[in-house]
Amino acid sequence: MTISNVFAFDIETVPDVEFGRRRHGLEGLTDKQVGYVMQTRQREQTGSEFLSLEQHRVVAISVAMRTRDGFKAWSLGEPDSPEADLVRRFFDGIERHSPTLVSWNGGGFDLPVLHYRALRHSVQAHRYWEMGDEDPAFRWNNYLSRFHWRHVDLMDVLSGFQGRGRVGLDAMAQLLGLPGKLGMTGEGVWEAHIEGRSADIRHYCETDVINTYLVYLRFELMRGRLTHDEHARECGLVRDWLAAAGEPHLARFLAAWPAETE
Repeated sequence: MTISNVFAFDIETVPDVEFGRRRHGLEGLTDKQVGYVMQTRQREQTGSEFLSLEQHRVVAISVAMRTRDGFKAWSLGEPDSPEADLVRRFFDGIERHSPTLVSWNGGGFDLPVLHYRALRHSVQAHRYWEMGDEDPAFRWNNYLSRFHWRHVDLMDVLSGFQGRGRVGLDAMAQLLGLPGKLGMTGEGVWEAHIEGRSADIRHYCETDVINTYLVYLRFELMRGRLTHDEHARECGLVRDWLAAAGEPHLARFLAAWPAETE
């Protein structure tokens, strides 16, 4: 089997301070101050500073794509692209390619956030929301139903759809001998955003989707859709692309990925 038309994706978010100002009456405060108030109020309500999903704004979307032409990973848009453009590009890619989407906790976080932000910006996503009304092929296999395969949420699938069985991407990647998270964690994205380090956020997101894609390859090996030789060839494509990309963050990823882990 050859892996083809697969998009592993990940998003990075920050507090939606525009929403926070309106919701909490925080006019006159800086973005950093508004974000702090939002997190503090969330902690008072839930015991955690992690904001409810409607309070997140997307600042990066990265994709690791495998097509018949090969493999590549990149971040959508430009570092200063508005959120609406990033969200539109993501759903436009689904509209054009109808790929298999692969994520780590995409069903629990990334996709609901993208739903809310698409609503916020009036972004159309016809193919993504197809449930078989116009294309019968989507009736029993679509992006929205939990047990279908057009979106493979690896965290959900590998845990047996049980919350107590879930693990983080960093731990899973390291379990498999993959680099895991490099240079940043999700908790550091807000600080990096405040400091204007958009490129660092995008680089972090890109290494996350490469980790996710490599976990997906091992999953396809485990369930017999790839032979060991095919799996090795697919990993080789990723290695070759990383080596040729000429980007320091990708070179660090490659250096941290021992060949024997395949």
